[in-house]
Amino acid sequence: MRSIAVINQKGGVGKTTTAVNLSAALSAAGKTVCVIDLDPQAHASLHLGVSLENSDHSVYSVLTDDTPLEQVRTKVAEGLYIVPSHIDLAAAEMELATEVGREIILRDKIQEDTEEFDYIIFDCPPSLGVLTLNALTAATEVFLPLQPHFLALHGLSKLLKTIDLVGKRLNPGLRLTGIVFCLYDSGTKLAAEVSADVKEFFTDQRISNNVWKDATNFETMIRRNIRLAEAPSFGQSVFDYAPQSNGAVDYTSLAAEVLQQELDAIRVKRYAKSA
Repeated sequence: MRSIAVINQKGGVGKTTTAVNLSAALSAAGKTVCVIDLDPQAHASLHLGVSLENSDHSVYSVLTDDTPLEQVRTKVAEGLYIVPSHIDLAAAEMELATEVGREIILRDKIQEDTEEFDYIIFDCPPSLGVLTLNALTAATEVFLPLQPHFLALHGLSKLLKTIDLVGKRLNPGLRLTGIVFCLYDSGTKLAAEVSADVKEFFTDQRISNNVWKDATNFETMIRRNIRLAEAPSFGQSVFDYAPQSNGAVDYTSLAAEVLQQELDAIRVKRYAKSA
């Protein structure tokens, strides 16, 4: 199982869009995928057509009331499930402030879960609080969506430092796997320059000993596409809403890269055993 936290403390960079549509693309490729919505705004849940009433269980119940994941999880399509969020989750930061081991509650819940998935994908809130920490301690990988302009890079060093600290202190297996460029305007010079700068930065980190030393830019650029913006209002992934759109094409391509990583990792293990 691969567990992937999709994070960026800056909003509006394609984080939820990537978490939802990558999950949908992976499930369409035959994988079983569970999205865990950790954002109190519940955008991933709404994107997949799940809207909770106040009395319904959500990921908030999992974190604060000892509710098992299977009691909250909802199937939204073949091979695709979601643990939905609710605005109540906004209170979790304060309610868990004095809880011992509050950063690993979700990790423990996943370990107790009886259902097995090929992928668990965490849609994190645009902050670096206890909700994001729960995702980082439960995940083995981080995908970082970035919009290729200067302001989107602001705060990147703080985010990388947080990931590195969690990796060293709470989750030694955590790695930043890849950068996903979203809202990409291929016709602009700025987009090309920023993406080249980011690629150069992470290439220079190969000799370091931090959690992002092996990070790479995904070749797929998620182009700016109005269908991606429209799909959430219909409670659908882009594949259900506009399967022929550039957004659907791009996320299918991104999913293919993610699946190829899996095949490459298997080959490396086999080579290591035979060496």
